[in-house]
Amino acid sequence: MQPAEQDVLSAIRQGNEQAFEAVFRQHYASLCRYARQFLPDADEAEEEVQIMFLALWEKRDGLFITTSLKSYLFRAVHNRCLNRIKHLAVRDEHREHTLYAGETTAESPIHTLLGDELADRLQAAIQKLPEQCRLAFTLSRFEELKYGEIADQLGISIKTVENQIGKALRLLRTELSDYLPILFIWLLNQP
Repeated sequence: MQPAEQDVLSAIRQGNEQAFEAVFRQHYASLCRYARQFLPDADEAEEEVQIMFLALWEKRDGLFITTSLKSYLFRAVHNRCLNRIKHLAVRDEHREHTLYAGETTAESPIHTLLGDELADRLQAAIQKLPEQCRLAFTLSRFEELKYGEIADQLGISIKTVENQIGKALRLLRTELSDYLPILFIWLLNQP
């Protein structure tokens, strides 16, 4: 590292805002261009450079650079951009999983309230079903077993499983009849 850079770093470590601002002005534009190579969104690239400079200022007391200052800044931006890319990949993966699972991440309060109330009423209605009917229904709908698997597990015929699930659906439809119009509208408004 050049002696002039050592002096600049020493001034920054001591809280000299003018020295820090001079480094910022000297390298900001080229660091933003560099960040754009990783992050196509100009705002995101600029944000990462700004965050890097902010972190540099906040941690200036412990700032010890063995390479050139320019190399350090470019490496710091490089690492920030890679972390941003990883974060975006995790976020996208979570979003895909959420969409696949049929969940929504930002429901309105009315959707949440209706969903919670309907879920409570559905659970109460399921608990009112006759035992074999309830077992067949829950194995089918919540554990996603096929009729043949349910028949084997409960020791009944496939036809009996079909009848029990049909009976469960009729009883649940009757039990939740007050909610069917609301449920229909709610389902239509889901993303």
